[in-house]
Amino acid sequence: MRRRKIIHIDMDAFYASIEQRDHPQYRGKPIAVGGSPDGRGGVVATASYEARKFGVRSAMPSKKAQQLCADLIFVRPRFDVYKEVSRKIREIFQRYTDLIEPLSLDEAYLDVTEDKQNIGSAIEIAKLIRQAIRDELQLTASAGVSVNKFVAKIASDMNKPDGLTFIGPSRIERFMERLPVEKFHGVGKVTAEKMKKMGLHTGADLKKLTVAELIKHFGKTGRFFYKIVRGIDDREVQPNRETKSVGAEDTFPYDLVALEEMHDQIERIATILHERLERYGLKGRTVTLKIKYHDFRIVTRSQSFAQPVGDLETIIATAKQLLEATDPVDSKIRLLGVSLSNFEGLRVRTDDDSDQLRLEL
Repeated sequence: MRRRKIIHIDMDAFYASIEQRDHPQYRGKPIAVGGSPDGRGGVVATASYEARKFGVRSAMPSKKAQQLCADLIFVRPRFDVYKEVSRKIREIFQRYTDLIEPLSLDEAYLDVTEDKQNIGSAIEIAKLIRQAIRDELQLTASAGVSVNKFVAKIASDMNKPDGLTFIGPSRIERFMERLPVEKFHGVGKVTAEKMKKMGLHTGADLKKLTVAELIKHFGKTGRFFYKIVRGIDDREVQPNRETKSVGAEDTFPYDLVALEEMHDQIERIATILHERLERYGLKGRTVTLKIKYHDFRIVTRSQSFAQPVGDLETIIATAKQLLEATDPVDSKIRLLGVSLSNFEGLRVRTDDDSDQLRLEL
């Protein structure tokens, strides 16, 4: 079977880099694109690399980001500009292949097994794409090249910013054995902590478990872990993949018992969801609230509207009403999630096996 040639392109600090490109006064300074720390629920969408040195990260509350970096400059996002730049990046990709699977505005998979210009080398194509992005858009991108999506995505993160990493077939299995479990795509903080408590720190540790053992401990994702630690990923690049819902959720370090705390967390999580909806230009008819209690019991509640909604106020108000309908007084809640669905034919793409974009903080 012919090996695929997969490239994962990931723009470097995309929103922040565009702001620094367009506003010289921001260059070389720590900036955060997102909500103001003065309001309630402000969240960092992207931080410049100067800000990341202080520990500022995406999805971090803006108030916390300001505490970490007193000189941090907050910039309101300009999603119309980011979308236009993303469109131009897509045009660069299309010079080489039509098999493009966007994951968001700033990253995508490309299958260049058959490339339009008959270059033949995925590494050379990745170099040409990065150079075109630099020359035409004055931005930098990092690229990972391999024979499947999983390894290409990990490779693109190895030498950021402005890096290019190739992991060939002969290196994959050994590379996966050395990889820390928290670097596995799909492994968030909660799962990583669970793995480490089980003595599973690297891919080599995961490899010692049978597929049945992995499924027992991690559900259906265990089967994916079993294959990927062996370098097996048969997922194709899917140009027209459709997602059914977009959401955000968080597992808390302690159980929430006060209604006011629950409302505060809903506002924060809904703000993250709203920024994602803005990023993709989406509105939907159905708001869903997910609740996980201290005993791991999960309930979901939904409300649908006659017309599509996407504004933050409606999402927050609806999620709070759904929460209060569950009679949360004296409840112990360990996780809350808010999502929007029923997009009426609009499409947004993800890169995992689920139909929902999740955020583990």
